[in-house]
Amino acid sequence: MRDILFKEDTFVFSSRVSGVLVHDGKVLVQCLPGTTEHAFIGGHVMVGETQAEALVREFMEELHAPVTPVKLLAVGEVFIPWGKRPAHQIGLYYKVQLDDPAGIPLTGSFRGYDELGGKRIDLDFKWIPLEELPGLEIYPPDVVPFILQEPEGAAHFVYREIGRDAFKEV
Repeated sequence: MRDILFKEDTFVFSSRVSGVLVHDGKVLVQCLPGTTEHAFIGGHVMVGETQAEALVREFMEELHAPVTPVKLLAVGEVFIPWGKRPAHQIGLYYKVQLDDPAGIPLTGSFRGYDELGGKRIDLDFKWIPLEELPGLEIYPPDVVPFILQEPEGAAHFVYREIGRDAFKEV
């Protein structure tokens, strides 16, 4: 199967899913080693896969830990640069729970990896106290309020690093 990721000459479009794993007042985030830009664990959805199936697959690929999606927290429309092209992403953010809490370290930081295009990419995973989340460099920042104060239903947000004019050549 292939990712729902369309890289055209003038733009990129993708469907992504991310999991928000909270344990003991801390949330698990990931970043590339040596960087300060964090993200929630997840990735692109594959053709024919549900968002929830993609999320379970991504956690297995990156953490080797099975999870269960518990609740859809938010849907985000995200507009960012992708190299020199503008990108439009639709992202779903789920609250998840570990199926086996002994499967990963539940405190501190630890190393994991992902594979993209047959290439290994090391990842650092960190447990961040929820109260520190608003000051953390995290992508996308607009989902943070819905993690700190869980909505009754799914929330919606629009995050723009680029404006509509970036898509004028499309």
